[in-house]
Amino acid sequence: MGGRSVRVMLGISTAILVAAALKIASGVFAPVAFALFVIALVWPLQKRLEAGLPKLVAMLLTLGLTVLVVGVLGYMVVWGFSHAGQWLIVNAARFQALYTDLAGQLEELGIYSAGMFADTFNVGWLIRLFQSLAARLNGMAGFAVVTFIFIMLGLLEVGIMTRKLAAFDAPWSARLLAAGGDIARKFRLYMRVRTVMSLVTGLTFWGFAALLGLDLAVEWGVIAFALNYVPFIGPLVATLLPTLFAFAQFGAWEVAVAVFLGMNVIQFFTGSYIEPRVAGAALAVSPFIVLLAVFFWAFMWGIAGAFIGVPLTLAAITICAHTEAARWVAELLSGRSEA
Repeated sequence: MGGRSVRVMLGISTAILVAAALKIASGVFAPVAFALFVIALVWPLQKRLEAGLPKLVAMLLTLGLTVLVVGVLGYMVVWGFSHAGQWLIVNAARFQALYTDLAGQLEELGIYSAGMFADTFNVGWLIRLFQSLAARLNGMAGFAVVTFIFIMLGLLEVGIMTRKLAAFDAPWSARLLAAGGDIARKFRLYMRVRTVMSLVTGLTFWGFAALLGLDLAVEWGVIAFALNYVPFIGPLVATLLPTLFAFAQFGAWEVAVAVFLGMNVIQFFTGSYIEPRVAGAALAVSPFIVLLAVFFWAFMWGIAGAFIGVPLTLAAITICAHTEAARWVAELLSGRSEA
């Protein structure tokens, strides 16, 4: 019993040390993890291109297409938030007046602390929020360059590394190759499902916002599409922002509540009803674990961690499923119910 307790304590201590190392050296580990994720997604394309083209040309075409896709997605995010930021600056006085009126109404109800917040509130806080978000997005440029280099070098090594592992006549190498192939397939399925659900969410948000006569209807659809790649956090931001802007545009809390409820219904229907049926059992993960993964990796690696948190969790669960001693962990963390 004592030996088992020691092993448990050693395991916990090791996990804490590994997490600390990942946090401290995030500038190295985050680009590597992101690069491995991208390589798993695009490797089948390069392999197909190598059948008829030189390896270097196939790699350059694969990299070019990858940069194009990532660039378009990044441009959509910047475009949507920049238009929302411009609308915010133009209508700054409206936000300030609405907040002041709301604070006055709360004071009439006996909530005197509202006046203190009204005195300190400045719409510049919202503007600084958008500026901070823009700065974070600009900061991702350096991260993207390092990740691009890792992707380029990794694509040159995938085939070589696979052949080396296959050459080892050992059970562990076969299990490692099987787990790696399974992880890559799940990554590709995850991104296909996420992209389809993001398109559905974005188009539905745009139609709903246009139906209500909201300004920036197209922008809200684009933002919802892009942010839907980050579970929980992305949909929350994509819902709260148009709610706040609707309150400022119409000056009526009823419209803001309608926007909030309507967009949450859309998010719930696509995320909790359609997506599990499209993804199937292959991507079944406990919702609690998904939420924990998003917040944990966002804390560890920022925006990149929030984006890649769920794929990292899928990879860990898949490795456990291919390891006999840890298979129970995969069963425990999966979202499948053993009926």
